[in-house]
Amino acid sequence: MDVATELCRLITSLAREDGVFGRAFTVSDGSVPELVREVAIEAERTWKQYAVPGATGPDTVSETGQALSLTDRQQAVKLMGYLAAEDLVFPGLPRRDRAHAHRTAERVAHLLGHRSVWHTNIDDLSPGVRGWNPVTRHTFDGLVAGTGEGFTVVLLQVGED
Repeated sequence: MDVATELCRLITSLAREDGVFGRAFTVSDGSVPELVREVAIEAERTWKQYAVPGATGPDTVSETGQALSLTDRQQAVKLMGYLAAEDLVFPGLPRRDRAHAHRTAERVAHLLGHRSVWHTNIDDLSPGVRGWNPVTRHTFDGLVAGTGEGFTVVLLQVGED
């Protein structure tokens, strides 16, 4: 199986739960903020019936880019597993098998390589403290994006309470 096919399969697996969106791209498809914005637009369209009327969020690639910060590979794996298996709105209620999500996130990071560069909008997911910079119009969103070996992956969870 080639890397592109495997990355698509893995990201699709991580994004299988309702409210979780993921895509694998080639780096020629755009910059990280552009690709994050593309996935955010998909999430906003798919989840528009759940959005709070009049909610605001980033409207441009530039605003999306400002919401992102660099993170390390280890933290990115942890966040990918969290976004795939946990619920941002109701912490502690697993959505799927945590071990499987973590193994899948590890494989994604491995395929992107040790020189991969990772971004997130999440500042803190400690119990009782959840902080992030929004990338969508939804009340809750969490994102991890990584670039390496000619590919970019984006995983985004949105939610409403």
